[in-house]
Amino acid sequence: MMNTVTYEEIVEGKVTDLYFERTREILKKKGIKKRVRAEVMAKSLPDDWDWAVFAGLDEAFSLFKEVKGRGMDLNIRAIPEGSIFRPWNAVLEIEGDYADFCVYETAILGFLCQASGIATMAARCRLAAAEKMLLSFGGRRMHPAISPMIDRSAWIGGFDGVSIVTSAQRLGVKPSGTMPHGLVLVMGDTVEATKAFAEYFGSQAKVISLIDTIGDEKFEAVRVADALGKELFGVRLDTPASRRGDFERIIREVKWELSLRGHDNVGIYVSGGLGEYEIAKLIPFVDGFGMGTYLSSGRAIDFSMDIVEIEGKPMAKRGKYAGAKDLFHCPECYLTKSVPMGKRPFGYCECGGKWAKMTEEAIPGKFDVTVESARKRVMRAITTLRALT
Repeated sequence: MMNTVTYEEIVEGKVTDLYFERTREILKKKGIKKRVRAEVMAKSLPDDWDWAVFAGLDEAFSLFKEVKGRGMDLNIRAIPEGSIFRPWNAVLEIEGDYADFCVYETAILGFLCQASGIATMAARCRLAAAEKMLLSFGGRRMHPAISPMIDRSAWIGGFDGVSIVTSAQRLGVKPSGTMPHGLVLVMGDTVEATKAFAEYFGSQAKVISLIDTIGDEKFEAVRVADALGKELFGVRLDTPASRRGDFERIIREVKWELSLRGHDNVGIYVSGGLGEYEIAKLIPFVDGFGMGTYLSSGRAIDFSMDIVEIEGKPMAKRGKYAGAKDLFHCPECYLTKSVPMGKRPFGYCECGGKWAKMTEEAIPGKFDVTVESARKRVMRAITTLRALT
């Protein structure tokens, strides 16, 4: 038995905190039916982030569609998935009988918090890596049941490929990967393992040799490059920290030795415990990065869901702004501004750009929740943010 819940258990509201179950029971027994608006927002973002990427909406919408199909009267408004948001921005709003939907708060926040954190981490890595290749190797660092969510969020955040076969199938892309240390060890030689890979998969995938399994990286790189010639696309270094020393120096040595022998066409790819700051440091010498733990364990966005309106009247707990809100952003600099629903921000953004509305009614068939659209939003934002840094 796996320690995961079923989709049906989520839809039935069983994956909830106890106090929501008790709240629903009290309201039902008291006969209290009050229509409320509840919004999802984050008061702050992790670490030094001043912006984040909104993700996980596809799973939340799947839940909304299911419960509405079972007779629950809910109205949903949200910003599009893949949007850039900032602290105190309402990203999702639910309107309905609170006794009906309160038990889903736990699941909804879970969908959004983790996916948004991973998508944001992916986007920050994409910003640091510029046009260099980024591959998601994060599936192995988390429970396998959520590997498609991890890779989907990475793809939205701008990664070029994912290694998990199931994730790639769902995204409609080819899975990406090189070879494991296990292949080199079992075959007993880096060159022989690379030749075997080229023989059986060279027509399907780029031949990238893992060169840090048995011998010194620069000597193994030269051996493989000499043996395979133009058939070799690149070499990958996954050197563990215990053997690494100055990783940048090792990479530069490999690059030097290959170039010295006329192998300038061989790309350099790295993986193993790297993050956005390591990417920024290594980007002059590296053609692509494989990201694992740093990506999949990206800090979750601390979203909360709070009532802001009851029976049409603004009402919120202390520390929250009451009333329904619309979120606008400036496409020129990606600053955001919240205003009461139905109003527009005054004037122009401080950069001179025009405010564009983000909050939309989630009308079936009109609200776009496709992963392709979400990815395009992120990539457009990254292009703008890169130009501003």
